[in-house]
Amino acid sequence: MKDEVYRVAERYGIEVTLVAATWLRVPSEPWIHLEVVKETGELDVADDWIVEQVGPGDIVVSEDILLAARCLEKDARALSPRGRVFTLESIGEAVATRELMADLREAGAITGGPSPFGKSDRSTFLQRLDEIINAVQRAVDRHQSGR
Repeated sequence: MKDEVYRVAERYGIEVTLVAATWLRVPSEPWIHLEVVKETGELDVADDWIVEQVGPGDIVVSEDILLAARCLEKDARALSPRGRVFTLESIGEAVATRELMADLREAGAITGGPSPFGKSDRSTFLQRLDEIINAVQRAVDRHQSGR
């Protein structure tokens, strides 16, 4: 999924920041940044860093619904790698579904995970990412023109 993000970001001329607990190999482009957050023994240290840095106009790609909710509270956009767009209107249902699925897995009612990532997922992701970038750019243009 990272390669797709890199291609789209290059096309639009936007910066990409990857956040990880350990070093990752990333292309040596001036618009791609890697932020390695040091393990402190705390869970969610990378999520906390993202939430501290994120703001309006930023787009966060994550499967983590709770991280998406936190980013939406900071006026950022959130998108899953499968192309699910999280919004303030939809995040409550997504969190509730996440909790229900966790309970069902814990009870042994569900033993499998999500279906394998496929071409349609990649296509949906790319389409939604393009839509979000265009929406952010329109909002910036409106703001700069004073409308």
